[in-house]
This record gives sequence, C-alpha cells and structure tokens, in this order.
Amino acid sequence: MGEQWHDPAARDGVASADGPDAAPAPDEVTHPGRIGSHHDARGRGDTRARIQQVALELFAEQGYDKTSLREIAGRLDVTKAALYYHFKSKEDIVRSLAEDYFGQIDALIAWARVQPRTTATRREILRRYVAIVAEGSEVFRMLQHNQAAVNSLAAAKGRGQLFQERMSALIEQLTEPGASMDERLRAAMTLGGVSIGWMFFADQVDDRGKLRAAVLGIACDLAEGRPAARPPQPGQPTTCAGPAAPGSVSPGS
Repeated sequence: MGEQWHDPAARDGVASADGPDAAPAPDEVTHPGRIGSHHDARGRGDTRARIQQVALELFAEQGYDKTSLREIAGRLDVTKAALYYHFKSKEDIVRSLAEDYFGQIDALIAWARVQPRTTATRREILRRYVAIVAEGSEVFRMLQHNQAAVNSLAAAKGRGQLFQERMSALIEQLTEPGASMDERLRAAMTLGGVSIGWMFFADQVDDRGKLRAAVLGIACDLAEGRPAARPPQPGQPTTCAGPAAPGSVSPGS
C-alpha cells in the first residue's frame, strides 16, 4: 500500500519527434524560443507545477470540458509544444495531480511505519496529514466541481480503490495492532473529519492558518478519545499538545 502510483505516460524528460507538436528541447519549456541554455530538473519541476496550477485555475473558472490545452499554454505564455513536453493531454494533468497527492500520502505512510507507535507519532501523522489536505484542497474542489467529466477518464477508474488503500494504511498507523473496531472507526472518522472540515470551511475563513490549527487540534482530540478542547487562548499553542515525534516537521513542511 505504500508503493508509488506511477504514470506510465509520464512525459518528464521524454521527447517525441512526431508531428508539429513534438516535444521541444528542455530549455524551450521555461524559455520559449531560446535554445541551448542550461535547464536543470528543478526548472522542469517548477514548470510542471506552474502548468498544474494554471490548469486548476482554468478548470475552476470554466470547467474541465471547456478548457483546452491551447488555453492553458496561452495563459502560461508558452507554446503548445512546450506544454506537450510535460503533458500530452488534459487527462495527463488530472492524473498527475492525483498522482502527486497519492505520492504525499505514500511518503507519510512510509515515514510512519518506521516510527515508534507513540502518542507523539500519531500527533505527527495528523500534523502532516492536515498539511497534505490543506495544500491539496484546490485539487479536491476541481474534482468535485467536474465530477461528470473527470470520473469518465480512464485514470479515475482505480482512484477510489487507491484512496481506500491509503486510508486503510493510515488507520493502521493511528491505531495499535489488534485494535478494536471502535478504535479503528475513531481513526477513520478522524481522517474523514480532517478532509470534510477543511473543505467545508476553507472558503469561509479569513485566516487559513487558524483553521488549520483548529482542524489539527480537534483531530488530535478525536483520535485520542478526548473531549473537544476549548479554543486556545492568546499565547497558547494552537497545535496538538505534547512532544513532537522524532523527525517531526511543522505542518507546512
């Protein structure tokens, strides 16, 4: 369940010489029309992320079906061939967004599996999971608003199963071996509550940092079977109480 979901059609670093939209030299992706200058993997990754972000914006504005690769390239101010260097179709872009999300979950699961099963580790799992959900909320919103279109794509057919597998792995890491149904159910409701809470309130607050802290605090209370905590007072910590797990990072890392 911790394996990466690889896209067999991934184009990063693969060029095709067929047709007028043949993939350009790497430098053309970032600097259209300028050939021969140095272009490293980081530059390709930055451009890939820009394409994903612009595609999300256009999908949100006018819908998946009404958005073309030409429009995405136009907003990026790159040639369509430059866009093809990373993505051959809109479906490739949607697939990449789902792949990136699952990759983050996979990394979290892999990290959790080598940590001691302690309260601090469970808190850190939730910190990282809240960050993943918060940072991926635009993708979820796009998928929700374009269900009819994106659910018909070939890549969507296994997405539900992949998501279920990863949630099962996270539930396993949030509970002890041989945990009761009630304990596993509590972990499942904690993870589901994070997603629903963030998606429902993210557009209703002015300070998403405070919302993230509130979601995290409530998730920790639920996961540990504690009554809901009172809102933190000024100057008090806004994340789960207790020591951080080994190798812990802030939610935004």
